[in-house]
Amino acid sequence: VCFIPGGLDCSISFVSHVLGKVCVHGRQKEILGILVPRLTDLTKSDCIWQRICWRLVECVPDRWMEAVVLGFVQRAPGADVLSRLLGNLVVKNKKAQFVVTQKMLLLQYGHTTAVLQNLLGYLSLDSLRRTLLLRVLQELLETWGSSSAVKHSPPEQQLYISKAILICLSHLKEPEIESCRQELLTSMMEGVKCHLDSSLPQLRHLGMVVAESISSKINTEGPVLKFEYEEDDETRELKSLLVQTPPFCVVPSLPDDDRSEKADAAVPLVPESDEKSHAAALVMPDKELDAELDSDDDLIPYDMSEDKELKIKAPVYIRDCIEVLTGSEDVDKWEATVKALESLVRKNPAATREVSVELAKILLHLEEKTCIEGFVELRQRAQVAVLTTDPIPVVRYLTCQFYSLNYSLRQRMDILDVLVLAAQELSCPKFHRKTKHSGVQKPRIQLLPGSDSYKDWRRIVDERIKSKTRRFNMGQSHVELASGPNEFNSLAGHFFFPLIQHFDRPLTTFDLLGEDHLILGRLVHTLAILMYLAVNTVAVTAMGKALLEFVWALRFHTDSYVRQGLLSCISSLLLSVPAEQIVAEMTEELLETQSWLGDVVEKDPDGDCRRLALQNLLLMENLKKKLEAVPS
Repeated sequence: VCFIPGGLDCSISFVSHVLGKVCVHGRQKEILGILVPRLTDLTKSDCIWQRICWRLVECVPDRWMEAVVLGFVQRAPGADVLSRLLGNLVVKNKKAQFVVTQKMLLLQYGHTTAVLQNLLGYLSLDSLRRTLLLRVLQELLETWGSSSAVKHSPPEQQLYISKAILICLSHLKEPEIESCRQELLTSMMEGVKCHLDSSLPQLRHLGMVVAESISSKINTEGPVLKFEYEEDDETRELKSLLVQTPPFCVVPSLPDDDRSEKADAAVPLVPESDEKSHAAALVMPDKELDAELDSDDDLIPYDMSEDKELKIKAPVYIRDCIEVLTGSEDVDKWEATVKALESLVRKNPAATREVSVELAKILLHLEEKTCIEGFVELRQRAQVAVLTTDPIPVVRYLTCQFYSLNYSLRQRMDILDVLVLAAQELSCPKFHRKTKHSGVQKPRIQLLPGSDSYKDWRRIVDERIKSKTRRFNMGQSHVELASGPNEFNSLAGHFFFPLIQHFDRPLTTFDLLGEDHLILGRLVHTLAILMYLAVNTVAVTAMGKALLEFVWALRFHTDSYVRQGLLSCISSLLLSVPAEQIVAEMTEELLETQSWLGDVVEKDPDGDCRRLALQNLLLMENLKKKLEAVPS
């Protein structure tokens, strides 16, 4: 920075033009990396330099203003420094105001949290700019509470807007909150509904955190909203934004005589709530003393060291289990039955087939009577065991109940989960009655009565031969892979077609194409898994054609979770249906699908949808190359 001697007047508009042109040509980092630290030091204690800096940015032409303002906001070390460098630029210049209050907050979402804190902190540091802060908060809440924005914008943008809202709330003062309390409450109710309706857990968590924060701001004395969710790094970061951190400043060391005075002066910084809790803490010792006087420490405890827990014997017959689960009031016996039911079903397949549908119905409606650990998993494993033991009647019952009345959304999702797990078990040889949690082994023919001793003898001989044999070159050892019949081959159609045929028929309490899009997303993902597991089955081609028609009918669905499932269906189809059958049966449909996938890659707001669409296009290209390589 050069100095002009003699007190002469000068214009810095030429420097502003140079700064704007350099920034708009992509050299922000080079010029502002030097200019911002220097101006930060010069404006720290010199108001003349502050006015020079304000004129420097005010004289930048509008066509270059965005690049300059963005560079200053990104490189300023704090909101107070940014306020010194830009002054009231956003009040005086409409272009700068649009960039700061609209473009950087509502049209872009790639900036860091520190940039957001700089930007919104800058708006809060002057009375003229605080009106813009309130207007920005109102527009952010309108976007956050718009169902269309929630459906059509990516989760990253929703997170960005949520951060901006919480930072704005941290800068609001009590009179400002009082003046817009009703607007905040209305926006909170609309926004939390939109977010809780979303199929994506991340968006639901965002809605909960922001609603809790708004509620805590507008209801400082009354009850506040509280949701149950699992905290992670993202939610903890969001909550930390609601607490305004003071700007960093270096405090010189104080003499010993002055420390007590400064410490006394710091007392008013403690919130009133902390003072109340401190006062309560001072009174607490007296109460604790009374509690100690009234305690039961003088009573002699019973010696329970030799007590043994009574073990309740679980039922040994399937029909006994049904009686316990439906009518028994003995809680301990009920728990033992739930824990033993899966292994009992697998040990007694013949008895299970006699009551399989009845047992499936009981398990579908079974509710937790006691706080039993892993109840949901135990019930699900028992359902899978019943379904794999007697597949056709049970799968007919479950797929029929999925579209029936008077079922909760949780029960419908349980049906889909059980169908997927059972299909996996039936289709994989390693699950062929040798599951890790099953106590039943695959039946085998024993050639000799003393088969166990025969195995021991054979093992000892093999080890002895191996220890005395020299091998100069041992190739890679071959592990015998598990093999067995694919039981899913004859059952794939029973799992698949009943689920796909009634999706467009709304019921009184169940509308897949309406508000129950979460279940529709789960259904679509279930169909994709069933299609993938149907590889090499007889019905795979018919399933592929039906699935392609299903995808085509829903390809423009507004929910990103549903679209992700539809794209997964295309992947499963391309991987499961033989290439020759695809060409013979679905050529025209796949050409239309390819065009749709290209549009998804270019235009879909969800990153996972774009990735899946690109993956499908690559699969199609590989399929084309594979067919071209085959001689005609």
